[in-house]
Amino acid sequence: MFNIDLVYSIVASTLRSSVPLILASMGGCFSMRAGVSDLGLEGMMLAGSFFSVLGSWLTGSAWIGLLTGVLFGAIFSMLHAVMHISYKVNASISGMCINLLASATTPLLLNVIFGMSGKSPTVAAFAKPNWQWLKDIPVLGRILGAQNILFFLTIFLVVVSWIFMYKTTMGLRMRMVSENPQAASTVGLNVKAYKYFGVAMSGCFCGLGGAYLSLGQMNLFVENMTTGRGYIAVVINAFGKYNPVGSLLGSVFFGFFDSLQTIFQSVLPSQLVMMTPYVVTLLVITFGIRGGRGPAGVGKHIEN
Repeated sequence: MFNIDLVYSIVASTLRSSVPLILASMGGCFSMRAGVSDLGLEGMMLAGSFFSVLGSWLTGSAWIGLLTGVLFGAIFSMLHAVMHISYKVNASISGMCINLLASATTPLLLNVIFGMSGKSPTVAAFAKPNWQWLKDIPVLGRILGAQNILFFLTIFLVVVSWIFMYKTTMGLRMRMVSENPQAASTVGLNVKAYKYFGVAMSGCFCGLGGAYLSLGQMNLFVENMTTGRGYIAVVINAFGKYNPVGSLLGSVFFGFFDSLQTIFQSVLPSQLVMMTPYVVTLLVITFGIRGGRGPAGVGKHIEN
């Protein structure tokens, strides 16, 4: 029998699950379009998750917590940028260093600051906005009314990012850097500055995505709460052709399978449901992005 309530629940859950993936993959899009590999997304997200909770805990404000998560996502991204751009460390290695640093640092700080292991105390978080006009919209109102303010902020950022990347001079120049940094340098562009900018934006978006996990979906930090979403975002970025709109569509696709964990966990074996997003990731890598090519200048450095 057709169950309309189940359909609404799946769609609303899919959108909620998509938000951190959209933000992280969009951050990866900025990094790749600046010519820097995006393998550090997981660590930046994890840092954003922890430090947004810390900021909210210290101030009692979810918004300040959000800004703190974005800030520390950017700080972790700068470690990646310095290693790769300034010291020419292989970007895959520097990105994985960020992931390992975040996975080691967050449990340590959790224990040192909060005196707890596994999870933090509950903090001020984002609630669903009580907008009556939104609820009055037929069909969509019920779905959109189940989202919090960060969902609408994410959609706005997708639009702004696409306009910046494809409709502005700076976006065009940044994409030129990712395709041929030597040629970009020859025409007078500051290649290193564009690379640093792209990686910094990557950190900001990942920090925001991490903050959504801890302050949007929950009201606390749980150890390793990103559970590989940063790595999935790397796949989504390639699947979406390094385009903000592609990141949005790919994230909704993956978000659907992620949402199955909450919808069907009581019906199907929990282990089977929990592995679904990762199985889908492997299938997409195998069949969906074969022959896919990133920007030609990724990983290349200009000669000083």
